[in-house]
Amino acid sequence: MDYSVIGKKIREMRKVVGLTQGDLAEGVCTQALISRIEKGDIYPSATTLYQISLKLGVDVNYFFEIGTTPRLDYIQEVEKQLRIFRMNGQYAEMMEMVRTEEKNPFFFRDNEKLQLLYWHKAIYLFEITKEKETAFSLLLQAYKLTSQQKKASTEREMEILITFGTWESLLDNHEKALHHYKEVEELMNHTKQLFDKSIKTRLLFNTARVLTRIGLYEESTEYCLKAIKWCLEEEHLWGLGELHYQIGYNFELVGEYNKALPYIDKSLHMFELRKDQRFLTFLKKRKQEIMGRL
Repeated sequence: MDYSVIGKKIREMRKVVGLTQGDLAEGVCTQALISRIEKGDIYPSATTLYQISLKLGVDVNYFFEIGTTPRLDYIQEVEKQLRIFRMNGQYAEMMEMVRTEEKNPFFFRDNEKLQLLYWHKAIYLFEITKEKETAFSLLLQAYKLTSQQKKASTEREMEILITFGTWESLLDNHEKALHHYKEVEELMNHTKQLFDKSIKTRLLFNTARVLTRIGLYEESTEYCLKAIKWCLEEEHLWGLGELHYQIGYNFELVGEYNKALPYIDKSLHMFELRKDQRFLTFLKKRKQEIMGRL
């Protein structure tokens, strides 16, 4: 473990929050000890590190992580940017970042970081170059990098399984898609807490879309309502526009246009808040089409 990295990070964070060494030491240890820790001369005990983390407002695990991964901040930023590109469908930008990081040794030192690159490369192969078989093979390879370990499933493993489901649905293999989604749902039932709340929203929404495609409109709507309830309980907005539209679409497909319109209106409102012009244009057109059938 690299003690000097931990000491440097403690000093950096202490200055950010406006504490002196004396302030940080108060009630924890001596100022001299804080000075030696920040210089990397010694490593704090678990108790001391925990008390320091409380004063700095971070989880104590953060310091253990940076002690073993010197460039954790950089790696987290790469993961964040890849997620943004993936969610926005910016596949060219996403692949450019993957190509850059494939030359970075930090991403080949453990399976979790390598998994991140393989997952996004597989998405590019499926979505852009249309190399379906190669994409499925690489995605499976990415999943197996960590799934074989005897531990609880990670959120990324769940997201990879959702990716499998999405691809199968796009290929009209709806039963296979539902199988993957059911697998993720069962994994979530054994997970105490999700860090990324949107994973559950996307799972429920994707399941609802498949159910719509196979004509199970009421079941699809039930999944949408469950997802909307989840969003409201967890106070996050992602997916509310999509979910309300899906319910409206279900009503439209069975000819209940009066019931469809309120959900289309709610969907419009959510995309207005997100300032998503692409979906707003689509929804306004759909609303006119539904109104024309009344």
